[in-house]
Parts: sequence; structure tokens; C-alpha cells
Amino acid sequence: MAEILTGKRWHTREDSGLLLDRRLRWWHDGEAFEHPKLIELFNVSLTLTDDGRYVVRIGNDWAYVVVEDAAFEVRTVDVSDGDRLSVRLSDRTAELLDVQSLAVDEEGVLTCRVKGGRVKARFSRDAQFQLGAHLEAGGEGAVLAVGARREPLPDELAASLVG
Repeated sequence: MAEILTGKRWHTREDSGLLLDRRLRWWHDGEAFEHPKLIELFNVSLTLTDDGRYVVRIGNDWAYVVVEDAAFEVRTVDVSDGDRLSVRLSDRTAELLDVQSLAVDEEGVLTCRVKGGRVKARFSRDAQFQLGAHLEAGGEGAVLAVGARREPLPDELAASLVG
């Protein structure tokens, strides 16, 4: 009866109506989140379960989320330990960049694997630019140069960036 009167549907934890789209925008029942603090709360509350499903946990409450593509945004690329690149993610965590996991999606946006390789992250425009500052063309393809360290990029990625 409440559904008929309000035009809203009843939600469960399994069918929450929550969606994180491929451009990392949050939605509920087809309506985009607008408030920056709500978006940030959901970004920092997103986790991956042991069975590979995404969950938003806020306090004692939780609900499953449909994630269309990447679950996190790479917001910043930093130099760590003098010769390693690290990424800061939309959930406010940071980790070393796995260079071999870098790829370019169909929209030309860089992606990488994070959280032990279990999750895809999509680079923001700023982070993509920051990573590009470390890109060099080498004799055998492209490399990421950080201090004295030179790390070759995966062949497919090097071809799309340099070629």
C-alpha cells in the first residue's frame, strides 16, 4: 500500500536500488546523487565482500551496490619511497601503483587494478595528467620514470600512449 501511495518501491539489502555507474556517479532508483557530502560518504563506505559483491556500509547499516565498471577513482598519483608511484583513491586509501595493471578503456581513460588486484579503478583527469608527467618513450616502448627507476608499461598500453 505504501508503494502505491508514494510511488516508491520497497528496498531490501539485496535489492537496494543503489548503482555506481561507469563514470563513478552514484544513483538510487534512477536518480543521481547531488550532494557532495553524500557522494563522499558513499565513496568511503564502499567495500568489496569476499564473494566479490560490492557493499556500502554506514554504521550498522549496509546494502549491496551494483557497480557497472570501476569501483574507485584514482584521484592523485604521488611518488612514494623516492622511486615508486602510489595512487590515492576515492575511498581515501592509498597504495602502490601496479604498473602492469594499467590499461586504457574504450573512452581513452586510464584504469588500473587496486585492492590486491581485485578491483578496477578509473583515473580522474588530474591523476591521468599526473601519471603522464612520468611517462617517457624508451627504446623498447614506453616507461614510467620515477627517480632512477624505469618501469616498462604493458605493451598494449605503451602502443596506445606512444604510438
